[in-house]
Amino acid sequence: MPCWLVLQVLFSSMIRTSGRWCGCIAAASCSSSSSSCWALTRTAGGRAGVNHVLIFELNPRSNLSHQHLFEIAGFLGVLWCISILSCLYADSTGLPMQANPLILYGLMLLFLINPFKTAYYKSRFWLLKLLFRVFTAPFHRVEFADFWLADQLNSLVIVLMDLEYLVCFYSMELQWTEVDGLLPHSTGDGKCHSYSYGLRAIIQCLPAWLRFVQCLRRYRDTKRAFPHLVNAGKYSTTFFVVAFAALYSTHRDQDDADAEAFFYLLILFSTISSLYTLIWDLKMDWGLFDRNAGEHTFLREEIVYPQKAYYYCAILENVILRFAWTLQTALTTMTNNPSIPDILATVLAPLEVFRRFVWNFFRLENEHLNNCGEFRAVRDISVAPLNADDQTLLEQMMDQEDGVRHRQGKKSWKRSYSLSLRRPLLSSQSKKDTKVLIEDTDDEAFS
Repeated sequence: MPCWLVLQVLFSSMIRTSGRWCGCIAAASCSSSSSSCWALTRTAGGRAGVNHVLIFELNPRSNLSHQHLFEIAGFLGVLWCISILSCLYADSTGLPMQANPLILYGLMLLFLINPFKTAYYKSRFWLLKLLFRVFTAPFHRVEFADFWLADQLNSLVIVLMDLEYLVCFYSMELQWTEVDGLLPHSTGDGKCHSYSYGLRAIIQCLPAWLRFVQCLRRYRDTKRAFPHLVNAGKYSTTFFVVAFAALYSTHRDQDDADAEAFFYLLILFSTISSLYTLIWDLKMDWGLFDRNAGEHTFLREEIVYPQKAYYYCAILENVILRFAWTLQTALTTMTNNPSIPDILATVLAPLEVFRRFVWNFFRLENEHLNNCGEFRAVRDISVAPLNADDQTLLEQMMDQEDGVRHRQGKKSWKRSYSLSLRRPLLSSQSKKDTKVLIEDTDDEAFS
């Protein structure tokens, strides 16, 4: 996940709340947790046997380990801390407050597009290539990594909207001549925080549109209406939600009588969208509520993670956070404080990142099981001959209780229990080969 995008929530929420610093604290926790979410996913999933390298079809010699990901998260976190401290103590440093966000984003952009072969060059340009494929989805075949990244962008909608707001604020409303020009003196929202000029609604629809066209492209390639057209219908509900939210907001600001009708339509389509996405998350993305689940009640026949409680807690968490918008809508309509929507948006943004973080665990687990069961991705098959010691070891493993299982039924390839992928090294797998794999990882950062 491109978690560094979440860092910009701080400055936009600080601007929009006119100096109310409670949004800064929430954004700080959001940035620190989301920056390491993918590293945690790699670590926990890898220990459970989920093969991320196979799922994303990565080069096993150049993909980033979880240590590298934590290193990147730490570096970006240090940049964020320096920037916010410089912003808070602008009077002491002599650097104008409004310069700090620009310096922070400039450094992050430079880190991403740095053309020199350092600071994880291969991985950075793999991400840039993947982003290009996401934004050009209708013109080429869509792979798993493409729509996985687009799904991450759907959870970063509030971040993209705040980034758009930041650009608009610096272009139209910023008081450049004042040292504390980052904080507006007026309490009004201004043009940048409204739907009046249309760009805000387009940015809000952009991630859903990317997934929508990806689904259409996959239908064109496979000719399968289910699940691709049905999945496209799920993302199309976002367009109605955004449209009625924009209409309600503009008509309410103008005290128009039609505002109430648009409000009820907004509630209706938001409910439909939440139910649609919730059912798809649980049934299709996670593969839960399988009729052949057996002893794994409400789950699926085969699970990877050791405790069933993990799955039940994830289901409950997904239900709650999918309908978290009801809290924001209720408090916004019940109070007249103009800062309430911005404060709630700042709180709900990291919660949505957390929901996607949990979603990744079980989505990748389900993809891993489908890959292994249906042979959808096969890479790096060793053709080295076995020696006598290897053959003896394999025979001993087959004689173990969990070595080989014979299942009957329509789905004979499935297993009721997940098998660990961590097997003893065969004698033909020398330590030298293992050392090459470790040392041939992506280039060290900042070398």
